[in-house]
Amino acid sequence: MTHEHPHGDHDTVRGWRRWLYATNHKDIGTLYLCFAGLMFFTGGIMALGIRLELFQPGLQYWQPEFYNQLVTLHGVIMVFGAIMPAFTGLANWMLPLMIGAPDMAFARMNNWSFWLLPPAALLLVISLFVPGGAAAAGWTFYPPLSLQDGMGMDFAIFAIHLLGISSIMGSINIVVTVLNMRAPGMTLLKMPLFAWTSLITAYLLIAVAPVLAGAVTMLLTDRHFDTHFFKAAGGGDPVLFQHIFWFFGHPEVYIMALPAFGIVSQIIPTFTRKPLFGYVSMVYATCAIGIMSFTVWAHHMFSVGMPATAQLFFMFMTMLIAVPTGVKVFNWIATMWEGSMSFETPMLFAIGFVCLFTVGGFSGLVLSIAPIDTQMHDTYYVVAHFHYVLVAGALFSLFGAVYYWLPKWTGYMYSEKLGKLHFWWSMIAFNITFFPMHFLGLAGMPRRIPDYALQFTDFNALATVGSMLFGLAQLLFVYNIVHCVRGGVGKASACPWDGANTLEWQVASPAPHHTWHEPPSEAIVRRGLVAQALENRHE
Repeated sequence: MTHEHPHGDHDTVRGWRRWLYATNHKDIGTLYLCFAGLMFFTGGIMALGIRLELFQPGLQYWQPEFYNQLVTLHGVIMVFGAIMPAFTGLANWMLPLMIGAPDMAFARMNNWSFWLLPPAALLLVISLFVPGGAAAAGWTFYPPLSLQDGMGMDFAIFAIHLLGISSIMGSINIVVTVLNMRAPGMTLLKMPLFAWTSLITAYLLIAVAPVLAGAVTMLLTDRHFDTHFFKAAGGGDPVLFQHIFWFFGHPEVYIMALPAFGIVSQIIPTFTRKPLFGYVSMVYATCAIGIMSFTVWAHHMFSVGMPATAQLFFMFMTMLIAVPTGVKVFNWIATMWEGSMSFETPMLFAIGFVCLFTVGGFSGLVLSIAPIDTQMHDTYYVVAHFHYVLVAGALFSLFGAVYYWLPKWTGYMYSEKLGKLHFWWSMIAFNITFFPMHFLGLAGMPRRIPDYALQFTDFNALATVGSMLFGLAQLLFVYNIVHCVRGGVGKASACPWDGANTLEWQVASPAPHHTWHEPPSEAIVRRGLVAQALENRHE
């Protein structure tokens, strides 16, 4: 039994129509992931442009204005164009399979939330080529830099609005799907951890995306309608923007980190052949991180002249949020302890994530101490810190997720040799790039500058070489995926990871149909499989 579409039988939908009108969660998940990949390489080329300029002192390639525009767009594109859509794509693909739902709750809204992304990305890229560029204001859009003339900043503001609307719609879809469409017997505390982290991430996005929209709208009215929210000359307060922005910006960090925690919590039990250690404590830690992320925003602002009492509050809350994160790291290590481990590519990326994310967490703990942060603020130490969290954190977990679920998505196996080469090459190149930045920051090198004093030359040259190597490694990744989609090294078995007994591998799911809607029969079969898998698990 199948649904008829008003324009004819759904089985005849082929080519571009399949993708443009997609309402199938798998097709939309694929679109999100492809878009995120494209944006990853766009932002990556900008990063290489930044590093090229910093290879040695003096101005080699770019004027300072263009250099700062590259910095702005690299940040915005990586955060809003690459990492967030990639996690939304994974949630679209995997959530219905994990919880036994026939599809996402709002199929057409799902389609709309994706198709808002390409025009937003276009606006961001065009902003580089129009007068004013992206205002060279950094991805944080601080006034007064973002109040300069030129339409580039306006393009960026409208792009942020579109990206925000897309995120809110995607999040509503995730929340409703998880809360209302679980299979019978699938209680909240039986859900895979990726479903939990997606749910909490979606709540965070619904709460904070409107805050960012408010901040950039106020910026827009300051620019064109003579309001004075942030214009000091008219009685406004530029620091007010920082408060509003970071009230969005700090939960945003966890919007990018929590799905990564969920992915790693799926991968590690599979390759250790053990259930996740402390599942319930992981769920509570995730909830605690979500709630506490709203109480730490001003640790980004220790140098603006806050009262000592406020500094103490934000300092202690920032230290406190390290506790649930530490619980997670402990549980991952405890899961691996005495497990029957094997080291396929997804497991390598998961272990790489745990090691490097912990380094990023510790440097964050250093920065949480107000007197130290006052010295480190706006130096390369901060750049090193958040790249350890976001590249070795969010990005490595995404690589792990792609390798982990690729056999499920395509029906074929990728090349394990190439996957392992990609991991080791990325791991070494990443550390060559970002570890020296800790020393540059400690020595006082400020960020967002195209030129620097001679004493910083060697570490900058090293970081640039590392960045080029890291960029090169990602071509291996693309080749491996394309090779896998076209048949790979052979067909994947029903359970490609030997001995894996995690729920999402028990819930068999055919490849995507060329359809408008999945046939209900598959949904019914899938619900039965989930119920059966749960019974097996608890026997």
